[in-house]
Amino acid sequence: MPAMKLYVPHVGHMEGLQELLADPSKIHSVYMAGSPDYIGTGRTNLSAPTMESIAEQTEYAHEKGVKIDMVLNSSCMGGQQLTPEGYRAIGWYLDRLNDIGIDSLTVADPYLIEMIAHEYDMETVVSVLSFVDSPQKAEFYEGLGADTIVVDPVVNRDFGKLEAIKDVTSGNLKLLVNEACLYQCPFRYAHFNFFSHANGPGPKPNVIDDYYYYKCLSLRIRNPGQIIKSPWIRPEDLSEYKHITDMFKIGGRTHFVEWILNNVNAYYNESYEGNLLDLLDSIKDLKDTFYVANRDLEGCH
Repeated sequence: MPAMKLYVPHVGHMEGLQELLADPSKIHSVYMAGSPDYIGTGRTNLSAPTMESIAEQTEYAHEKGVKIDMVLNSSCMGGQQLTPEGYRAIGWYLDRLNDIGIDSLTVADPYLIEMIAHEYDMETVVSVLSFVDSPQKAEFYEGLGADTIVVDPVVNRDFGKLEAIKDVTSGNLKLLVNEACLYQCPFRYAHFNFFSHANGPGPKPNVIDDYYYYKCLSLRIRNPGQIIKSPWIRPEDLSEYKHITDMFKIGGRTHFVEWILNNVNAYYNESYEGNLLDLLDSIKDLKDTFYVANRDLEGCH
């Protein structure tokens, strides 16, 4: 069995990268957002690195033997990518990332997936925000030229679907292990579209609050069983997935490095003592409200 490849979140500035890669032996690749001036992302940006900073960080990571993935996974760009001006701006940006030596690009829009796959040497990665949850979708994106597909976590516990997706693809599959979104979340599309506009080129919405996030939390407070239903994968259960893939992605690029490294150690060692919520992305505000002893879930399927 090939060695496990961990894909690890990074907030996007050099100081954080240096702290994250103080011991790079457990990390295969780090991923981060780029400049929101060209393509947005489906998460909040805590840092918007310049091209010079991206180049510096890429060189540093490569010196440590770690790959760099840029996340450009806006789920909605308002059609700007199809305008002459948008096409030229995106092309300029992708050219610069290619020249810098970025190893891979994670994108959600089929148009960008096909463009990158056919015009650049960078690995083309299909984001979870493409919602690949069936063999039919996987075949479609592979047909566009995708090298790697990050499978929609909604099927993380459906081994029949995962195996069917694997059977029809010749490229790589990657699983997001610690996302704690609601199972079959009704807010998912609207929430990521909101993030994409809030973290994209603009015009940016002047919103009062994140309705979707707080609604999500309130549903869990009223019904804590929703936490267990979320499609996370425990560190101890990675062995159940290694016939599907050796590529596992840790979510959480809006967290502090200490939190990220705690996840790296847990998933690398395939073991964690403590509160499962310490590892879960997207519901960090509940980790002091609920305690789910990770060890008590041993043997649950």
